[in-house]
Amino acid sequence: MRRVVITGVGAVTPLGNGHEVSWKRLINNQSGINAITSFDVSDLPAKVAGQIPLTTPETPEGEGLFDAEQYVPLKDQRKMDKFIVFAIAAANQAIKDSGWVANSEEDQERTGVIIGSGIGGLMQIHDTTLVLKEQGTRRVSPFFIPSSLINLASGHVSIQHGFKGPNHAVVTACATGAHAIGDAARMIQFGDADVMVAGGSEAAICRIGMSGFAAARALSTSFNDTPEKASRPWDKDRDGFVMGEGAGIVVVEELEHAKKRGAKIYAEIIGYGLSGDAHHVTAPAADGDGAFRAMRSAIKNAKINAEEIQYVNAHGTSTPLGDAVEVVAMKRLFGDHAYKLAISSTKSAIGHLLGAGGSVEAIFCALALRDNVLPPTLNLDNPSEGCDLDFIPNQARAQKVDTIISNSFGFGGTNASLIFRRV
Repeated sequence: MRRVVITGVGAVTPLGNGHEVSWKRLINNQSGINAITSFDVSDLPAKVAGQIPLTTPETPEGEGLFDAEQYVPLKDQRKMDKFIVFAIAAANQAIKDSGWVANSEEDQERTGVIIGSGIGGLMQIHDTTLVLKEQGTRRVSPFFIPSSLINLASGHVSIQHGFKGPNHAVVTACATGAHAIGDAARMIQFGDADVMVAGGSEAAICRIGMSGFAAARALSTSFNDTPEKASRPWDKDRDGFVMGEGAGIVVVEELEHAKKRGAKIYAEIIGYGLSGDAHHVTAPAADGDGAFRAMRSAIKNAKINAEEIQYVNAHGTSTPLGDAVEVVAMKRLFGDHAYKLAISSTKSAIGHLLGAGGSVEAIFCALALRDNVLPPTLNLDNPSEGCDLDFIPNQARAQKVDTIISNSFGFGGTNASLIFRRV
């Protein structure tokens, strides 16, 4: 089976625009979660989110500030939802970082794109519904459908760069980003492409998005006055997840193809596991069976022993049930080795990016391997009962690891685990 490596990364996160600034702030124990001011939240129980730091007329420049016009002309932004803009930006960063240029027709046909989203163009759907109701059918934009379709993120990246290989999209809720990377790796392993641009993007922080998750009682509501403390995986005071937005995109490549062109290599993707809970629309099974089987499948696919895993980038969303269930699954899978693992949830710093969560976390795993630093779990002041593993509380840790597993679980009981190894 052909080996697959990561050769480029691009990230637009609540910690900043670009993977380096996001990573620097993450391992400096900073939070990207703040109060929502871009729309009215006075009637919402949850008033905080992990939002992309944007340029403004008052601050047109600054480290990590996102300027959409650097990636998409203003006239074209009006034709696409924000999740597509984020995807284009992160993809452009990743492609540039990889140094890959598909100059020949063969190179173009051997390069594909697989970018997904958990929700897609929610803001476009919301805004267009209001236009339809208030102004009638003649005022609905002809760009409405392509602006909100999830696969149009892949479509735009493919068109912009001339990539003619597999053009695909994943829609598996909060497991989307991980599934996109895993599926892209398999396309390369099975010979469908030599290079894939893969990941997830999300932009659902709007009134309808916040209202929907709030109605499901999924969001944190107890820390509106201290937003940076709202996401607190495994802490006894956690009360729900924090919405985040952004995109994480990687360039994955067949190993010999990457070596032949002298590409830098962040990590090898050695394992990918999938499972379904077959249990409940939103809640995981109490015994963590789906998470357990996804991790077990990834380890089997990697052809390694569970004891070779040294760090877990956990799903860890800060929900009372989900965090505890993931701990149960890890203890079941790893046994005594669970207490030797380093584990953290980077959602404590950026919130839950839904369909982009798994791909952003994959990037953080690759950078952890590169820099020998493990990111912290912020706000873990008082671990709840049963959450007695090493969760790297509050401070990043200098530690060299060689093998990492990253978990992503989504509504509908969809689960994905990826294993990365130093090359």
